[in-house]
Amino acid sequence: MDQPQPTSVPKRPPRILSGVQPSGKLHLGNYFGAVQRHIEMQTQGQCFFFIANYHAMTTVAEAAKEMKRKAGDVLREYTRDVALDYLALGLDPDKAVFFRQSDVPEVTELAWVLATVTNMGLLERAHSYKDKTDKGITPSVGLFTYPILMAADILIYRSNLVPVGKDQVQHLEMTCDMAVKFNLAYGKVFPEPQAFIPEHEHQAKVPGVDGQKMSKSYGNTIEIFAEGKPLEKTVMSIKTDSTPKGQPLNPEADTVFALYRLFANDDEGDSLAADYRAGAVGYGDAKKRLLAKIDEHFAPFRDKRKQLAADPSTVEDVLRAGAAKARAEAQKTMDMVRKATGLA
Repeated sequence: MDQPQPTSVPKRPPRILSGVQPSGKLHLGNYFGAVQRHIEMQTQGQCFFFIANYHAMTTVAEAAKEMKRKAGDVLREYTRDVALDYLALGLDPDKAVFFRQSDVPEVTELAWVLATVTNMGLLERAHSYKDKTDKGITPSVGLFTYPILMAADILIYRSNLVPVGKDQVQHLEMTCDMAVKFNLAYGKVFPEPQAFIPEHEHQAKVPGVDGQKMSKSYGNTIEIFAEGKPLEKTVMSIKTDSTPKGQPLNPEADTVFALYRLFANDDEGDSLAADYRAGAVGYGDAKKRLLAKIDEHFAPFRDKRKQLAADPSTVEDVLRAGAAKARAEAQKTMDMVRKATGLA
């Protein structure tokens, strides 16, 4: 008599989780550091990509004050802009779950549960908290507990992979610490997520127009969907040294070249580098080449963005449908959490 064969259980594809803050217009740093990667990964697993509007509340009030606008109006506008950018740039809601963080309220419930197993010392060591307070930002409780909410974002979908830059690895380590402490106290509920770090180091840090890391907080960004005169003005304002035209330039120490390399293929990058070293190109000419590259790269997406902006109901439908899928998973996790903790 034949022995029954064991039934194979199909392996679940990796669950990938990432979010982007709607704290201003998305820029090239966001694009190469996150957006482009997210769009490439949407066929590589079960992807959950969210607009982190809860997180943006730690800084948006200050930004709105400078703009002399109501914080709620600014956050709503920025959230919509992020949705438009992602959809225009190629995110497919049939391949990835795309949603607003605040449409899944279970994440704040999990944040409280995780707060009860998180040490104060862990939060005090957070680089993001230190960086912002060093810049003079008044530290709110929300800013201090930011890593807990981030951990809840990751764990509530039982994520396996989290695309991060090297400057964000600490947050993922803190998430793993919270998951371990919860599992030890209440039983295994959460997997420990792994970091997915960009393969190419030059894509991990995109320089701004002043040479520092491109960041909205530094005011040194080049917006993804800038065009025409505003884009030209920004690119031509990139800080360079005072080497006169006709003299050799060092491509490895130049912001214009670093940005150009992000858009160019290897041959184009090598050609410009050779022109730099031979003194065959000045910074003004290099900026014009960069401007042309940026314009060429994003031009095909601009019309789609304008079409989406003219039909806000389509974008809203996408976000709500994504939230329904995300919330269904979040509720499964919270059922497990409530039973494990005795809250059920």
